[in-house]
Amino acid sequence: MEHVIAATEEKPSVFVRLGQWVEGPMVQRFIIALIILNGITLGVETSPAAVAVLGPALHIFDVFVLSVFCFEIVAKLGYRRLGFFRDGWNVFDFIIVVIALVPASGPFSVLRALRILRVMRLVSAVPSMRRVVAALLTAVPGLASVGSIIALCFYVGAVLSTKLFGEVFPQWFGSIGGSMYTLFQVMTLESWSMGIVRPVMEEFPYAWAFFVPFIVMMTFAILNLFIGIVVDAMSTVHEQEKADAQAQAEADGTAVLSSQEQELVHIRAELAEIKGLLKNGR
Repeated sequence: MEHVIAATEEKPSVFVRLGQWVEGPMVQRFIIALIILNGITLGVETSPAAVAVLGPALHIFDVFVLSVFCFEIVAKLGYRRLGFFRDGWNVFDFIIVVIALVPASGPFSVLRALRILRVMRLVSAVPSMRRVVAALLTAVPGLASVGSIIALCFYVGAVLSTKLFGEVFPQWFGSIGGSMYTLFQVMTLESWSMGIVRPVMEEFPYAWAFFVPFIVMMTFAILNLFIGIVVDAMSTVHEQEKADAQAQAEADGTAVLSSQEQELVHIRAELAEIKGLLKNGR
């Protein structure tokens, strides 16, 4: 009896297996730990006393971390090929590693301080941080609209305050730019009462009729729109992730079912072949 032999699947290449291993959860957890430790060591390097004691060890660890990052990028490039650059997070990691490879000597010595940017790789390595950044990017159109409203309100308030208080308080309201900066300080509630508003009210008793509505509108109303837009964007991103995960689960279930159906077809073919052999034997 001849058996039905399925075609063997081609084994993945070394680059594919290496890339899958690098993108695995265990290696990514190791990368996250290295990023955190590297951030700590870069902070330690700001202390001359610590550098005098641990300088060589810090340098060796820095080179080791950079080597691991380069290995990770090369492995992902070999696995993803040009598809590596279709993912914005991969591009972000690639740029940070390239900056770290620039010689930090001579005219490029200022780039040595940019090594701390490696800590920003936590944003791409930790899923929850990626979710927050994705929500912020999603909220950019709404934030731009709110920012435009704030700029318009600042301009109107600066013109009014310059005309009302500029002659008596030129250090705060002597120009449009100075008035806008003063109103920004008032909006942040930093020394707004004793530092600015009360001195102005000593000369203009009814100045509160300008400042109080400005604070209520800008600080307690419009700025809270930023929070609302970001929260709504995070909810949208979360729902999208749930939908994508559900679609992926359904696709995986369909793939499993398809493989089971193919196996059932092979079994039926074998049974039919056995049944034919038995009939011919009779």
